[in-house]
Amino acid sequence: MGMMQEFREFAVKGNVIDLAVGVIIGAAFGKIVDAVVSDLIMPVVGMVFGKLDFSSLYILLGSVPGGTDMSLDALRKAGVPVFAYGHFLTVSLNFLILAFIIFIMVKQINRLKRQQAEPAPAATPEDIALLREIRDSLRK
Repeated sequence: MGMMQEFREFAVKGNVIDLAVGVIIGAAFGKIVDAVVSDLIMPVVGMVFGKLDFSSLYILLGSVPGGTDMSLDALRKAGVPVFAYGHFLTVSLNFLILAFIIFIMVKQINRLKRQQAEPAPAATPEDIALLREIRDSLRK
């Protein structure tokens, strides 16, 4: 029973819940980045390099059976070994974009934290202000 109690305390700690929320938001954010890369960035990059889609780039590593279509999916279904570097390029670009976006976000969050960390000078309590007034009037 003690182990279940410890697990329950661990599972409901703020850090574990924050981590779970972060993973869920990260997965959704990853889908957004995938869509931006595959639908907006990769067509432009592909147009510059003469290809419309990097994910279909590959190098054959084996012989192709007769009658097999030369598309990447058909070659994989036929069991032909291929070096599919285009998918790696797409995933790498996704990672770089995601890392850059997270860098920008963390940089902004740190800037906001620094602004909040600089506290305004605390107001002098009323009794101290009155004592200072009395002191100053006595000096005159």
